[in-house]
Amino acid sequence: MIRTLLLVGALAVIIGAPFALKPKESLIAKADRTIVIISPHNEAIRSEFARAFRRYYREKHQQTVQIDWRIIGGTSEIARYLSSEYETAFANYWNNKLKRPWDQYVQDSYANSKIVPGPDPAKDTPAEAARRAFLDSNVGIGMDLFFGGGSFDFQQQARAGRLVNSGILERHADWFGENGIPQQLGGEPLWDPKGLWVGTVLAGYGIFSNLDLLARLGVKNPPAQWLELGDPVYRRELALADPAKSGAAAKVYELVVQQQMQRRLDTLEASEPSGTAGEIANRERRARDEGWVDAMRLFIRLGGNTRYFSDSSQKPPIDVGDGDAVAAMGIDFYSRQMAGSLEDGRGKSRVVFITPVGGTSFGTDSIALLRGAPEPDLAKEFIDFVLSIEGQKLWAFRPGTPGGTTKYALRRLPIRPELYAPEFQFALADLGVNPFEESRNFQYRSQWTLHLFRPLSFIIRVMCQDPHDELKEAWAEVVRANYPPEAMDELFDVSAVDYAAAEGRIRTALNASDRIEEVRLAKELSGHFRGQYRRAAALARAAK
Repeated sequence: MIRTLLLVGALAVIIGAPFALKPKESLIAKADRTIVIISPHNEAIRSEFARAFRRYYREKHQQTVQIDWRIIGGTSEIARYLSSEYETAFANYWNNKLKRPWDQYVQDSYANSKIVPGPDPAKDTPAEAARRAFLDSNVGIGMDLFFGGGSFDFQQQARAGRLVNSGILERHADWFGENGIPQQLGGEPLWDPKGLWVGTVLAGYGIFSNLDLLARLGVKNPPAQWLELGDPVYRRELALADPAKSGAAAKVYELVVQQQMQRRLDTLEASEPSGTAGEIANRERRARDEGWVDAMRLFIRLGGNTRYFSDSSQKPPIDVGDGDAVAAMGIDFYSRQMAGSLEDGRGKSRVVFITPVGGTSFGTDSIALLRGAPEPDLAKEFIDFVLSIEGQKLWAFRPGTPGGTTKYALRRLPIRPELYAPEFQFALADLGVNPFEESRNFQYRSQWTLHLFRPLSFIIRVMCQDPHDELKEAWAEVVRANYPPEAMDELFDVSAVDYAAAEGRIRTALNASDRIEEVRLAKELSGHFRGQYRRAAALARAAK
């Protein structure tokens, strides 16, 4: 009986403690004003910017403000969420405010950027009427800002009409242009000319390696180029992220493709240094197509070497730091944060991050005002703060330095060039890193791959993720058999996903209004590569 009572009492304490300790009122309820932000940013970034903005706003307005963060996952999940929520909100507006019947035609038209209404609403087609109604509306989803994510993600939201001009380009014209934040850096857009989104911080990509594990494998120098990760010495040792779940991961794969295309172009230009305009254009098309094939074959090697494809781009660097993987591809600040946390008393770390020379651009994490924001003026003030010198210091300064963070070293690269001036060097967490200088080694060509950003993630899935077990077995058999030519030809046949296929049937299926087209094609191509890898493995075993 006593034992039973003790168990019941302990259970009551466990269940009741959270309720007893719960504040009677939330901080948000106590604040004078609240701003709602949807973001993929981690807790360190959210904590530091919330603290700093609260202090800034209190000192300026003598009012309290709180940030209500909405965290649902990475940028891919956020994109799907915004699409669903705005569709529901506009359907309600269309039915109840405009008193019009909602149907599939309206659903397919209202967020379609290809539909451009003319100057006279009276001449609108039904599709143009739906699109015009959405763009003229103040339909919202109860959120103010979208904060964090690459330019591609924000361009997609802007084209759909879910973002509106925050006015920052007009309020702070001196922050942008030739003497401020350039519109492009190495071919990467840093802000929208219409003010629909602006970059807040720069991000590069590279290779994160565990030095202790490299020594165990007998590798003297950490990998410094994407190609090196295809070496079979890294079989079962890599950690990669799923590009369909992470915009940062998808960007890494795109940069790998861009570099292979540029390598092909450099080779062709060396052998054919001049030519007519037509010959130069043909040379670039050839470099694009052949470089794409080179990249697909490299992805097969990477897929054969990797242990897993994570749903989160933060997991691979964590596993490298913990010694569960030798190397990973990823965004710079995750890796630098992990390296900093593992430093010993002498500033040495067992992990290292290397930016591949000529293998990465510097893109931007951005911010935008959402259509129908409940607190648009407050949201605009938050955007201004993030882009101000005070806000920019938070990204890069060490904790405890004047203007720096209080607890976390965010180790991000400010987007405002002023922060790289000599007078700020004393406070920077990452000395000697200047993206405005390093970007000269890489030129991003959007016409090559931007329109294939989503098809590329799809290809990684059907070629490497879905048939991952078969791929790993085939790669292992080929390596053990010392790379027999017939098995190699079978393993690296990427004709089903070459540039023409990506730009043609794959892109068409992904853009179809009926999602069954994507599902059908995914099943077909996944099955195709499973069979291909099984044949490659059989050929390798037969060649031993």
